[in-house]
Amino acid sequence: MKRYGIANVVTAALLFFAGYAALFIAPDEATMHAIQRIFYFHASSGWAAMEASIIVFVANVAYLAKRDPKWDWLAVSAAEVSLAFWTVMLVTGPIWAHPVWGVWWVWDWRLTLTLILWLLYISYLILRTLVTDPERRAVFSAIFGIFVFLGVPLDYLSIRIWRTQHPQPVVLGGPNSGLDPTMLKVFFYCSGVMTLLMILLVRQRYKLERLRHHTEELRLAVEEHVDARAGAPVSGAGKS
Repeated sequence: MKRYGIANVVTAALLFFAGYAALFIAPDEATMHAIQRIFYFHASSGWAAMEASIIVFVANVAYLAKRDPKWDWLAVSAAEVSLAFWTVMLVTGPIWAHPVWGVWWVWDWRLTLTLILWLLYISYLILRTLVTDPERRAVFSAIFGIFVFLGVPLDYLSIRIWRTQHPQPVVLGGPNSGLDPTMLKVFFYCSGVMTLLMILLVRQRYKLERLRHHTEELRLAVEEHVDARAGAPVSGAGKS
């Protein structure tokens, strides 16, 4: 437990410095100025969301291959964390867009696909509440989770495939793209911290799911024991 507490404190400190770096170390952007600084949280949250979605995909494939419930626990844990980061991305995007574009939302490929992914991961989690049998729930959600992941690479490539209102990639982009060297360092730092936070959250959520599974097993065992005792004949019954 002490080890987890240290990890939490270190992650919180790194997040604090990420905020400081985004606000005070990164240079001012020439055209958007201060509002551009939300980029370091918006884009890094997007990276963390996609990384968590990859974990969901791998865990779902592994469950279908091995039928080990631990993979199902990992899948649902990563799905919830992924949804949280997709939500941050969808909230910070319009906050950034409104002062720059003059509107909160446009239905371009990147924004629309991100919204669809957000809705699909909500559907993934809702699906798990509709199936009571643990094995069937794991199989159905694994198949659906693999289907949902097909949208993740399409979302990532959308601003490379189509010319959209969303800014073109500034990291690993085409000619004349790129960031100021200090901006790039701050971006990679923020992305690394968000990835660390994502891993920490998945790990904690996995522990909770494992505990929930064991609690459910104990509850079923107690119910079976009570039913068995209730159906057992009373001692001495039938004697004169």
